[in-house]
Amino acid sequence: MIDVTDQDFEQQVVEKSHEVPVIVDLWAPWCEPCKTLGPLLEKVVDAQQGKIVGVKINIDENPGVSQAFQVQSIPMVVAFKDGQAVDGFMGAQGEPMLEDFIKRLLPSEEETQIDVLVSAGDELSLRAALELQSDHPSAVLVLAELLVQDGRTDEGLALLERIPESPESRRIAALARTSDSSGESDEVDAELETLLGQVKTDDSARQRFIDLLEVMGLEDPRTAEWRRKLSTALF
Repeated sequence: MIDVTDQDFEQQVVEKSHEVPVIVDLWAPWCEPCKTLGPLLEKVVDAQQGKIVGVKINIDENPGVSQAFQVQSIPMVVAFKDGQAVDGFMGAQGEPMLEDFIKRLLPSEEETQIDVLVSAGDELSLRAALELQSDHPSAVLVLAELLVQDGRTDEGLALLERIPESPESRRIAALARTSDSSGESDEVDAELETLLGQVKTDDSARQRFIDLLEVMGLEDPRTAEWRRKLSTALF
């Protein structure tokens, strides 16, 4: 069980749960039932050999997490999967109950099959994954980008409609809508400069400007400056 704090909760729990289910044990040194539950929970988590990650949080030392969970009684255990709290319980529990709790979080045979197909990454495998789950986020994103890169932009954009908008889906959609751009720095800068005078009154120009920035990405040192210029032009 990994010790987690207010500072690294987002990374160690929320973000990590997109890769593997995470069990959060909320405890305190003065809590006697916690001393019983903690070792048992660690035992059943370790038995899964990496399929589940366990973390523990001392609520006395991490008031931010405690407040977020509205902790009123401990021990309190919360399970995270795909960035969300999906299950939990309060109070010390026996080993059989803990094993059942863990098993509910493990991927089904179908989910495991989808993960294998998505990992393969080719178009045929991705389409097979979407036959099993039509709105599987990773399969949609990977296939949509593959289609866009292959010039099938309309199909890629239609595919993205199956899932909620996210930073990655916005990037792929922007890539599709700017497929006519050469990508050369000088040409992109020149187009942004031209669009800048139109963004306040022309919705299409504003969308094009935003799409170009999405494709450039935050790692491009020019992006922040162009975003500042856009804000000035709009307001």
